[in-house]
Amino acid sequence: MFCPLTALGKFDHTKGGHLVLFDLKIYIQFPPGSTILIPSACVEHANTPIQEGETRHSIAQYAAGGLFRWVAHGFTSVKSLLKTKAGRQRKEEVDKEEGVRWTEGLALFSKASELKEDLEAAFSHSQK
Repeated sequence: MFCPLTALGKFDHTKGGHLVLFDLKIYIQFPPGSTILIPSACVEHANTPIQEGETRHSIAQYAAGGLFRWVAHGFTSVKSLLKTKAGRQRKEEVDKEEGVRWTEGLALFSKASELKEDLEAAFSHSQK
């Protein structure tokens, strides 16, 4: 699930307040008013310090993973699912083997070599 992050405040974004994505080993200049969508549960992130006398605030939006599990499990709790054979089977189908959902999620991202083609495909549909 993607988490929208928004930067607010008065700071020089060229000197501080960068968004750091540790797993990707990148720093992103992140000026006030900017918003980015990241899979925050699986991408470790932080911000660099700002200069003295500046202010920076963030708005982070997210939904608890339990809500998505509730829907995926047929609007019931895991505890209830585990009480029946059909429920245990449903849970196994949804949760899959360890690492499978992670791999499927990563496959949803474009690779650098695919960005141009994906961008063209996305906008060609909206113009029809």
